[in-house]
Amino acid sequence: MNHETIQAYGLWGLVVLNSAVFILFALSFFKPQSKRDWRSFSAFSAFLVALFAEMYGFPLTIYLLSGWLQSRFPGIDWLSHDAGHLLEMLFGWQGNPHFGPFHLASFAFIGLGFWLIAAGWRELYRAQREGRLATEGLYRHVRHPQYVGFISIMFGFLLQWPTLLTLVMFPVLTWMYLHLAISEERESEARFGNDWRRYASATPRFIPSLRGKFGEEDGKS
Repeated sequence: MNHETIQAYGLWGLVVLNSAVFILFALSFFKPQSKRDWRSFSAFSAFLVALFAEMYGFPLTIYLLSGWLQSRFPGIDWLSHDAGHLLEMLFGWQGNPHFGPFHLASFAFIGLGFWLIAAGWRELYRAQREGRLATEGLYRHVRHPQYVGFISIMFGFLLQWPTLLTLVMFPVLTWMYLHLAISEERESEARFGNDWRRYASATPRFIPSLRGKFGEEDGKS
């Protein structure tokens, strides 16, 4: 292991720092209240810790794939930090990977995710205070904007720094958010009855509808 490799990894202080910054940043947007909220947020936090542990601590994915990577791409120092941007490397990006197409796309998905979480929480908080169903703002277009936000952030990080562990965690966490969403919907239906059923029939669960059909139909009735 050369000096450059030592500088690229083993930086556990950065693992702790980056994990804490992103977890606290997400916490300030999401503001979990129920046990279900904390469960979903804890799973998201585990994804971030796993990600940064490989990004700055120990490059497990690179080590496990080192034989295949070195044989297919012999001109790349796979233990350098830049090589951790696997998609840029595998697709032959020649410039700085931080300005590569996958890295730039990752920023878009991560930024979108944090915006969805923040904007979704504001409407949900207002609805809870007023004792009504959340149907305004982002909730006109999708029933679970905050879960969509978490999935968007995780997908963005996968584009930026894919690892075997986070690739396994991503579909598991996505399934978990789907399960949590269905549980929340059952509770909402029990509480709001026909109002919920009308809303759910016009508004998709995860894939947003830009038309906002629920609001349009309400205006016509």
